[in-house]
Amino acid sequence: MEIRVFRQDDFEAIITLWERCDLISPDNDPEIDIERKINHSPDLFLIAEVAGELVGSVMGGYDGHRGSLYYLGVHPDFRGRGIANALISRLEKKLIAKGCPQITLVVPEENDATICMFEKLLYEDQNQESTTYTKRLIVDQDFDL
Repeated sequence: MEIRVFRQDDFEAIITLWERCDLISPDNDPEIDIERKINHSPDLFLIAEVAGELVGSVMGGYDGHRGSLYYLGVHPDFRGRGIANALISRLEKKLIAKGCPQITLVVPEENDATICMFEKLLYEDQNQESTTYTKRLIVDQDFDL
């Protein structure tokens, strides 16, 4: 397995992976998300390859205060091989090198496997009866995949 930074020629394969992993939200256009990431800290957009096939991804961010993790996905045929753990570990190292003191992510309550994985990686559930709020600042065009 190789973990590397996203390249422009990964564009179609990453969208296909995200579709397969059910990571695409109706509120987000994946093509626009990729373009935005390429223009802002592209070194935090990591890809996992096995035998030249793109099988995993994670997109990280850092705003100078907190790190974030998005679009973590591993192709269903390659799950259980430590690929997600390796992607997260590499992202953590990159964030630490940038001086990032903490990473935050959101996992849907019904995603037991992902919750279990993050708990094994010593992530703590900080949802102490709080609510996550979001506000869309830029509405992307409707998109069809």
